[in-house]
Amino acid sequence: MRKSFIFLLVFHLFVLKKTVAQNTFCGLQNTAFQVGEKITFKVYYNMGSIWVGAGEAIFSITSAQIGNRQAMHLIGDGRTYSSYDWLYRVRDRYESYLDAETLLPLKFVRNVQEGNTKKINSVAFDHAKGKAISDNKTYTVPKCIQDVLSSIYYARNIDYRKYVVGDKIPFTLFLDNQVYSLYIRYLGIERIKTKHGSFQAIKIRPLLIEGTIFSGGERMTVWVTDDQNRIPVRIDSPILIGSIKVDMLSVEGLRNPFTARLP
Repeated sequence: MRKSFIFLLVFHLFVLKKTVAQNTFCGLQNTAFQVGEKITFKVYYNMGSIWVGAGEAIFSITSAQIGNRQAMHLIGDGRTYSSYDWLYRVRDRYESYLDAETLLPLKFVRNVQEGNTKKINSVAFDHAKGKAISDNKTYTVPKCIQDVLSSIYYARNIDYRKYVVGDKIPFTLFLDNQVYSLYIRYLGIERIKTKHGSFQAIKIRPLLIEGTIFSGGERMTVWVTDDQNRIPVRIDSPILIGSIKVDMLSVEGLRNPFTARLP
């Protein structure tokens, strides 16, 4: 299945090779984000020597109630600019209802329109029984399973400084009715400069899934703020034709002081 353009650029930070599922990374507490947060990213595409603004992705958090559970409603909206639609039009919306206490997803909804392809998928999670119900079919899943959107917010709570450069940090994800074993490789701390500011950043590199617009292997590099917010501020990756760059454009409603921004 052809996957999304803009959301691949951000969501595939943590979508990795399919292998035996692991659940060794579990039980994180949220110190990184809160209801009211909104982050906007700009996506650039390069083929040759010119970078072109291709689109934007906006991630926001509102409050919600799922059954008797207090939840955070995570929303990811992405679209190509109208000037780029002639090449590949994208209008995507991803939603995850995250248990505010456990940081486990209760419900996941994907509504994507990419080129001539449309896909709607809804998944309900029953963590007590180890089940995911996707479009009326039931699948067995391991403990601490995440969906493609909740995994990004979950990973923002990782304490990267307790790892040694080169370490792999695993967790599991349910996507397209499959369980994936994921990891992020920690690459240390460095300063990164973008068009929208300079930041003290944590450098990480995920192992990408093959068979999409991305080649397999550890070719994507991500920088997230070296503060308690853990916001991605730059993503660089080659793709099958050309390369892409995603920069954080603006933020609001952060839970913690934005101390990683440098003068």
